[in-house]
Amino acid sequence: MTTIIQAIRGMNDILPQDIPYWHYVEKVLRNVATRYGYQEIRFPLIEETRLFARGIGEVTDIVEKEMYTFSDRNGDSLTLRPEGTAGCVRAGIQNGLLYNQIQRLWYSGPMFRHERPQKGRYRQFHQFGVEVFGLTGPDIDAEILLFTARLWQELGINNKVTLHLNTLGTETTRSTYRQKLVEYFSAHTELLDEDSARRLHTNPLRILDSKNPHLQELIKNAPQLMESLDEASLAHFTKLRHLLDAAKLEYTINQRLVRGLDYYGLTVFEWTTTALGSQGAICGGGRYDNLGALFGGKATPAIGFAIGLERLIELVRLDQNINI
Repeated sequence: MTTIIQAIRGMNDILPQDIPYWHYVEKVLRNVATRYGYQEIRFPLIEETRLFARGIGEVTDIVEKEMYTFSDRNGDSLTLRPEGTAGCVRAGIQNGLLYNQIQRLWYSGPMFRHERPQKGRYRQFHQFGVEVFGLTGPDIDAEILLFTARLWQELGINNKVTLHLNTLGTETTRSTYRQKLVEYFSAHTELLDEDSARRLHTNPLRILDSKNPHLQELIKNAPQLMESLDEASLAHFTKLRHLLDAAKLEYTINQRLVRGLDYYGLTVFEWTTTALGSQGAICGGGRYDNLGALFGGKATPAIGFAIGLERLIELVRLDQNINI
């Protein structure tokens, strides 16, 4: 008897009865982006592996464990994109879109990560992303956050999500803070799990993001990044908070929020929900002013975010009164 061929684990079909929800959510995202003056960009599903290794960071879960990487017939190492920012920056540099220009861009499509599939976390998943280039200062940070808040309002889920906000400061700030973390966690190495011990001297900020319940008390007592902020970083964050307060956008300061990608600096944020169980993050992002230079282009101020569409659509579907 012939064995039935099934989809790869964690890569799901989207069936006809689900498509109306996808069309509805994608239409709202696209319409709001257009009203805010953002233009669509499309870039390949596959890039050189070094693009992600260099941009995301060698010592991250994505690069170390989760990328779909293979060698083509020429022996070149290629990777299915695990996120959109690196490819968008590469496209911007290659096509002359970034230096001395202001660009507001959005994209949407599948991403790929080889992680343990569970509800809300898949090996092929879809993201809607936004990237802004060429603007410094906290004003664009506030615009991005108000943009996301407008999305939730128009989708009818604004009462189901919470904004978490933090600053990672400048590279100088993070360097000072990293040393403090190394000293602190080195005094408690017997309490660290395998991942945290491995990251201690390479990426100690990621220890703060550990979900291991046995580490939470240790992490709670770790030095705070706010104590290491330089004057410029503190001024940027303070002005951003004033702008959000003036717009009456509620947020929670979360000093343990570091995001999982090495390219972030200054503002980082996540929108989370308690309505979907353990997979509560539906949107995340921040500033990455140094990524362009890291890819061989000019240093370009930049900020962006990405939304996990599967989780967002699941959240929207909880509203029984939605008219699809």
